[in-house]
Amino acid sequence: MADAVTQAVAEAHSSEWAFVLAATARVAADLDLAEDCVQDAYAQALVHWKEQGIPRRPGAWLTTVATRRALEVRRRAAVAERKLPLLVPDPVDDTGAEVFPDDRLRLVFTCCHPALAQETQIALTLRLVCGLSSAEIAKAFLVKETAMQARITRAKHKISRSGIAYRIPRLTELPERIDAVLDVVHLVYTAGHTAADGAELTRPDLAQRGTDLARMVRLLLPDSGEATALLALLLLTQARQSARVDAAGQLVLMEDQDRSLWDRSLISEGLALVHEALGWPAGRFGLMAAIAAVHAEAERWEDTDWQEILGLYDLLLARWPSPVIALNRVVALSYVEGPKAALDALTSLADDPALATYPYLASTRAELLRRTGNWTEAVAAYEEALAFTSNAVEAAHLARRIQ
Repeated sequence: MADAVTQAVAEAHSSEWAFVLAATARVAADLDLAEDCVQDAYAQALVHWKEQGIPRRPGAWLTTVATRRALEVRRRAAVAERKLPLLVPDPVDDTGAEVFPDDRLRLVFTCCHPALAQETQIALTLRLVCGLSSAEIAKAFLVKETAMQARITRAKHKISRSGIAYRIPRLTELPERIDAVLDVVHLVYTAGHTAADGAELTRPDLAQRGTDLARMVRLLLPDSGEATALLALLLLTQARQSARVDAAGQLVLMEDQDRSLWDRSLISEGLALVHEALGWPAGRFGLMAAIAAVHAEAERWEDTDWQEILGLYDLLLARWPSPVIALNRVVALSYVEGPKAALDALTSLADDPALATYPYLASTRAELLRRTGNWTEAVAAYEEALAFTSNAVEAAHLARRIQ
């Protein structure tokens, strides 16, 4: 029974965290208090579920316990009636029509308030909406864990001091909030697509949350080309999921994947969304979705139009300069002009401090060296990548490359 309860609590954390915290935040009027109450509810579940049995609806049980605890704390502080209006959701837009009602989305928009720096908005949402640890978020941002913990703490205090309302913004407020929200959704999915650490390649719960949030944002903003493009990008990326590991759980690179395992329904939906997004000026996610579409349309690795992908990366890098995008462009360049030209281009990225401990910089260099036949330097680069890799599946792949 104990093992079953532990598993049930772990599953509830993966699937219900965002719902429970978002509902508790409505009552708590304070993000720190809400998070404390939710963590306490999960701790209580470990005890009570052993005695009373696992409830039929674990999320509802956790929400009830967490919100009751929040109300109790607030009553003791004698502030319930005075501050509660700040957190009452606003159910209508400027025209009086209903907006999409979802507590998770309200929590995302609260975390993405323009009073917060954009990177802080994203980090805070990953922590509160998805329950990621500070260490996992720090890896996503390529910063130290202590710095990320301090950033999240400052952000929660700022929200508390400023009385930022917990609601979906009105239509007039959306333009200044949507870019950060899209970044949040993208990073949520990315954290699930390839886990920062652990025994499994992916975190399916996070990938699913990212996709669900992308669908909700598009429903809320049907006239946003970037919201449409982001959903397309996630669907086209998720379509390849089943082919990324083999029957033994080993990593399979895209060039070696069995494309018959790709999810054609997701590809069809994603490609349709890409064409729809092309009706708006192409932004960052529009270009990234277009790159994913080129891969999805190639029936074989040999059919990939690398020239088109390289051109799309050139546009993307010009509009959204990023060392990671520059690194991805180097890979595309290697299939257009060869690995030697790509190695030359990689030199300019080697000293970028943002990539100092980024394992994919070293692994990309290793792959290019392998393709040129420079075995000694390739092994050294693979070993460097392995030193920075915490995901067990990726680490095992690098070890096989070294062998």
